[in-house]
Amino acid sequence: MKTPFHLNEKTILVTGATSGIGFQVVKSIVEMGAKVVISGRNERKLNNVKKQFGDAVIQLLAHDLTDEKEIESLASLSVNLNGVVHCAGIVNPYPIRYLNFKKLDETMRLNYYSAVVLIGQLDRKKKLEKGTSIVFISSISAQHPHKGGATYSSSKAALESFSKVVAMEYSHRRIRSNVVSPAMVKTPLYEKAAEDASHESMQAHVDKYPLGIGDPEDVANAIIYLLSDASRWVTGTKIVLDGGCLLGY
Repeated sequence: MKTPFHLNEKTILVTGATSGIGFQVVKSIVEMGAKVVISGRNERKLNNVKKQFGDAVIQLLAHDLTDEKEIESLASLSVNLNGVVHCAGIVNPYPIRYLNFKKLDETMRLNYYSAVVLIGQLDRKKKLEKGTSIVFISSISAQHPHKGGATYSSSKAALESFSKVVAMEYSHRRIRSNVVSPAMVKTPLYEKAAEDASHESMQAHVDKYPLGIGDPEDVANAIIYLLSDASRWVTGTKIVLDGGCLLGY
């Protein structure tokens, strides 16, 4: 069956590829016919991902994306790419009264700085092919922040703005940049939140989702669309994935 949604003959870099949304993105990309370059801090975990997907994973890049030199190394070692999905990120909730430059930097380095430096280095090393699709993982927290989310929400808002700049600066090469913005998704972070919060408070939050809490596959499906030629006229925009929880806002 002919479809514009396949990823045949494409090579995609996925950061944060060893768990949660990142792992599901790798799985979905492979199922849609692409080759994958996987990145993460833990080489053992990367090798476990490679074992699951075999020859579809063509490179393992074990690098710390909070270190500028390691990002430069990753870009130098990477093969040429038709897509980039930046899944690496952390939450690090802190009340405002406990924030300082060090805590701010911890979150911004991975959630924002790494994205900027990574795209810049991939460009310098000439690793982004004409027509490359870049997808960043944001959050509804960028526009709908929560208590304790000063650093996380701010980093995601900055990331969304950066994506638009990428879309403008690289459009002459048909390179596209877009964002997916999920609400709560059933990842290890969700499981930890469910353990830490009371049953009543967790259920009250879940009840806000008319379509229920999302699965990693729901996010990956939107990313597949943005990586595919089906979205070749889409750039500088955002897809909100929230199960209806923002209805009425």
